[in-house]
Amino acid sequence: MTDQAQDQAPEQDEAPHETQVPTLYEWIGGTEALERLTEAFYARVRKDELLAPLFAHMDDDHPQHVATFLGEVLGGPTHYTEQHGGYPHMVSRHRNRAIKPEQRARWVELMLTAMDEVGLPEDAEFRSAFVGYIEFGSRRAMANSQPDVGPARRTTIKKWGWGEGVPGEE
Repeated sequence: MTDQAQDQAPEQDEAPHETQVPTLYEWIGGTEALERLTEAFYARVRKDELLAPLFAHMDDDHPQHVATFLGEVLGGPTHYTEQHGGYPHMVSRHRNRAIKPEQRARWVELMLTAMDEVGLPEDAEFRSAFVGYIEFGSRRAMANSQPDVGPARRTTIKKWGWGEGVPGEE
């Protein structure tokens, strides 16, 4: 091999370029996509016979707060924690709301409908991961909404990715 050819050949020690796996936040389309999702979702909630009473006193900026929370959960910026106080604040917003199982199920149903409405990614891997979080998060919200629940034990927002959830972990 000539000196010039040796200079152009890759070194044996060089590791092949590893592809960076995008976060769910990146895959979904970031803040803009999450804001479209939560706006469409809460427009449906406001008209829903089962959920409208639960959200009757919802602030106008609630969809934005939920988009920010979801963004942080899905691996995006930590704005919810920085601006609102993170997981303990989110739990406090659900405390004593006494969410019923049928309300939780409708919440999930409307979220899935809104996902389709705003054109979120349709690939099975993304849908599986995102729906997994919606199921997990809605069950935690329902549990945290019951009257006998104390303050949140967790202090940080649980990050959700492409399938690394641990059974039984809050």
